[in-house]
Amino acid sequence: MTEQSIRRRGPYAKSAERRQQIVDEAYRLFATRGFHGSSLREIAAAAGISLGNLQHHFVSKDDLLVAVLARRDELGGGPPEPGDRSFGDHIVAQAERNEAIPGLIALYSVLSAEAVTADHPGRDYFLGRYDQLRAEYAGELAALRDAGRLHEGVEPEVAAATIVALWEGIQLQWLYAPDTIDAARTLRAYLDLIIT
Repeated sequence: MTEQSIRRRGPYAKSAERRQQIVDEAYRLFATRGFHGSSLREIAAAAGISLGNLQHHFVSKDDLLVAVLARRDELGGGPPEPGDRSFGDHIVAQAERNEAIPGLIALYSVLSAEAVTADHPGRDYFLGRYDQLRAEYAGELAALRDAGRLHEGVEPEVAAATIVALWEGIQLQWLYAPDTIDAARTLRAYLDLIIT
């Protein structure tokens, strides 16, 4: 490796580190104050940089939100995928992982609530995510039904929407009372009601 290539990597690596630092601070502030309750100036100050430096990396607050949501997906690992574990085991394991990642549930809860407004830049992200989760869960539940493992009368599409709603609601309750609410246990109890 030449000295010139090392010099080229240095600023790029620092730029990538700075960008990640900005995203991490925005993640933290959005989780505690929401998108609308946090300013670029506050995020820059939290990252220890000037507003101009922040805007060098992210032209707008909307661009920064996209990066924060991508970071959330990276940390949360997205929706559970079937494999060696059962569908229910994946749901429960993901809920347990979510609780272990600082700020993940708060960020998701705050931003998803804010995004119901028509002009919120995260609206399309959450609409797409809910559509994806319901479709994936309905597919898994339909496969369980076809295998004779779904209780009679349980409609896969309705159960899929119920799982998403229960998961989000129980995680919100967990934010208020993490010592008394067990999201994973609650999800397991519901899944045991519908899956044989």
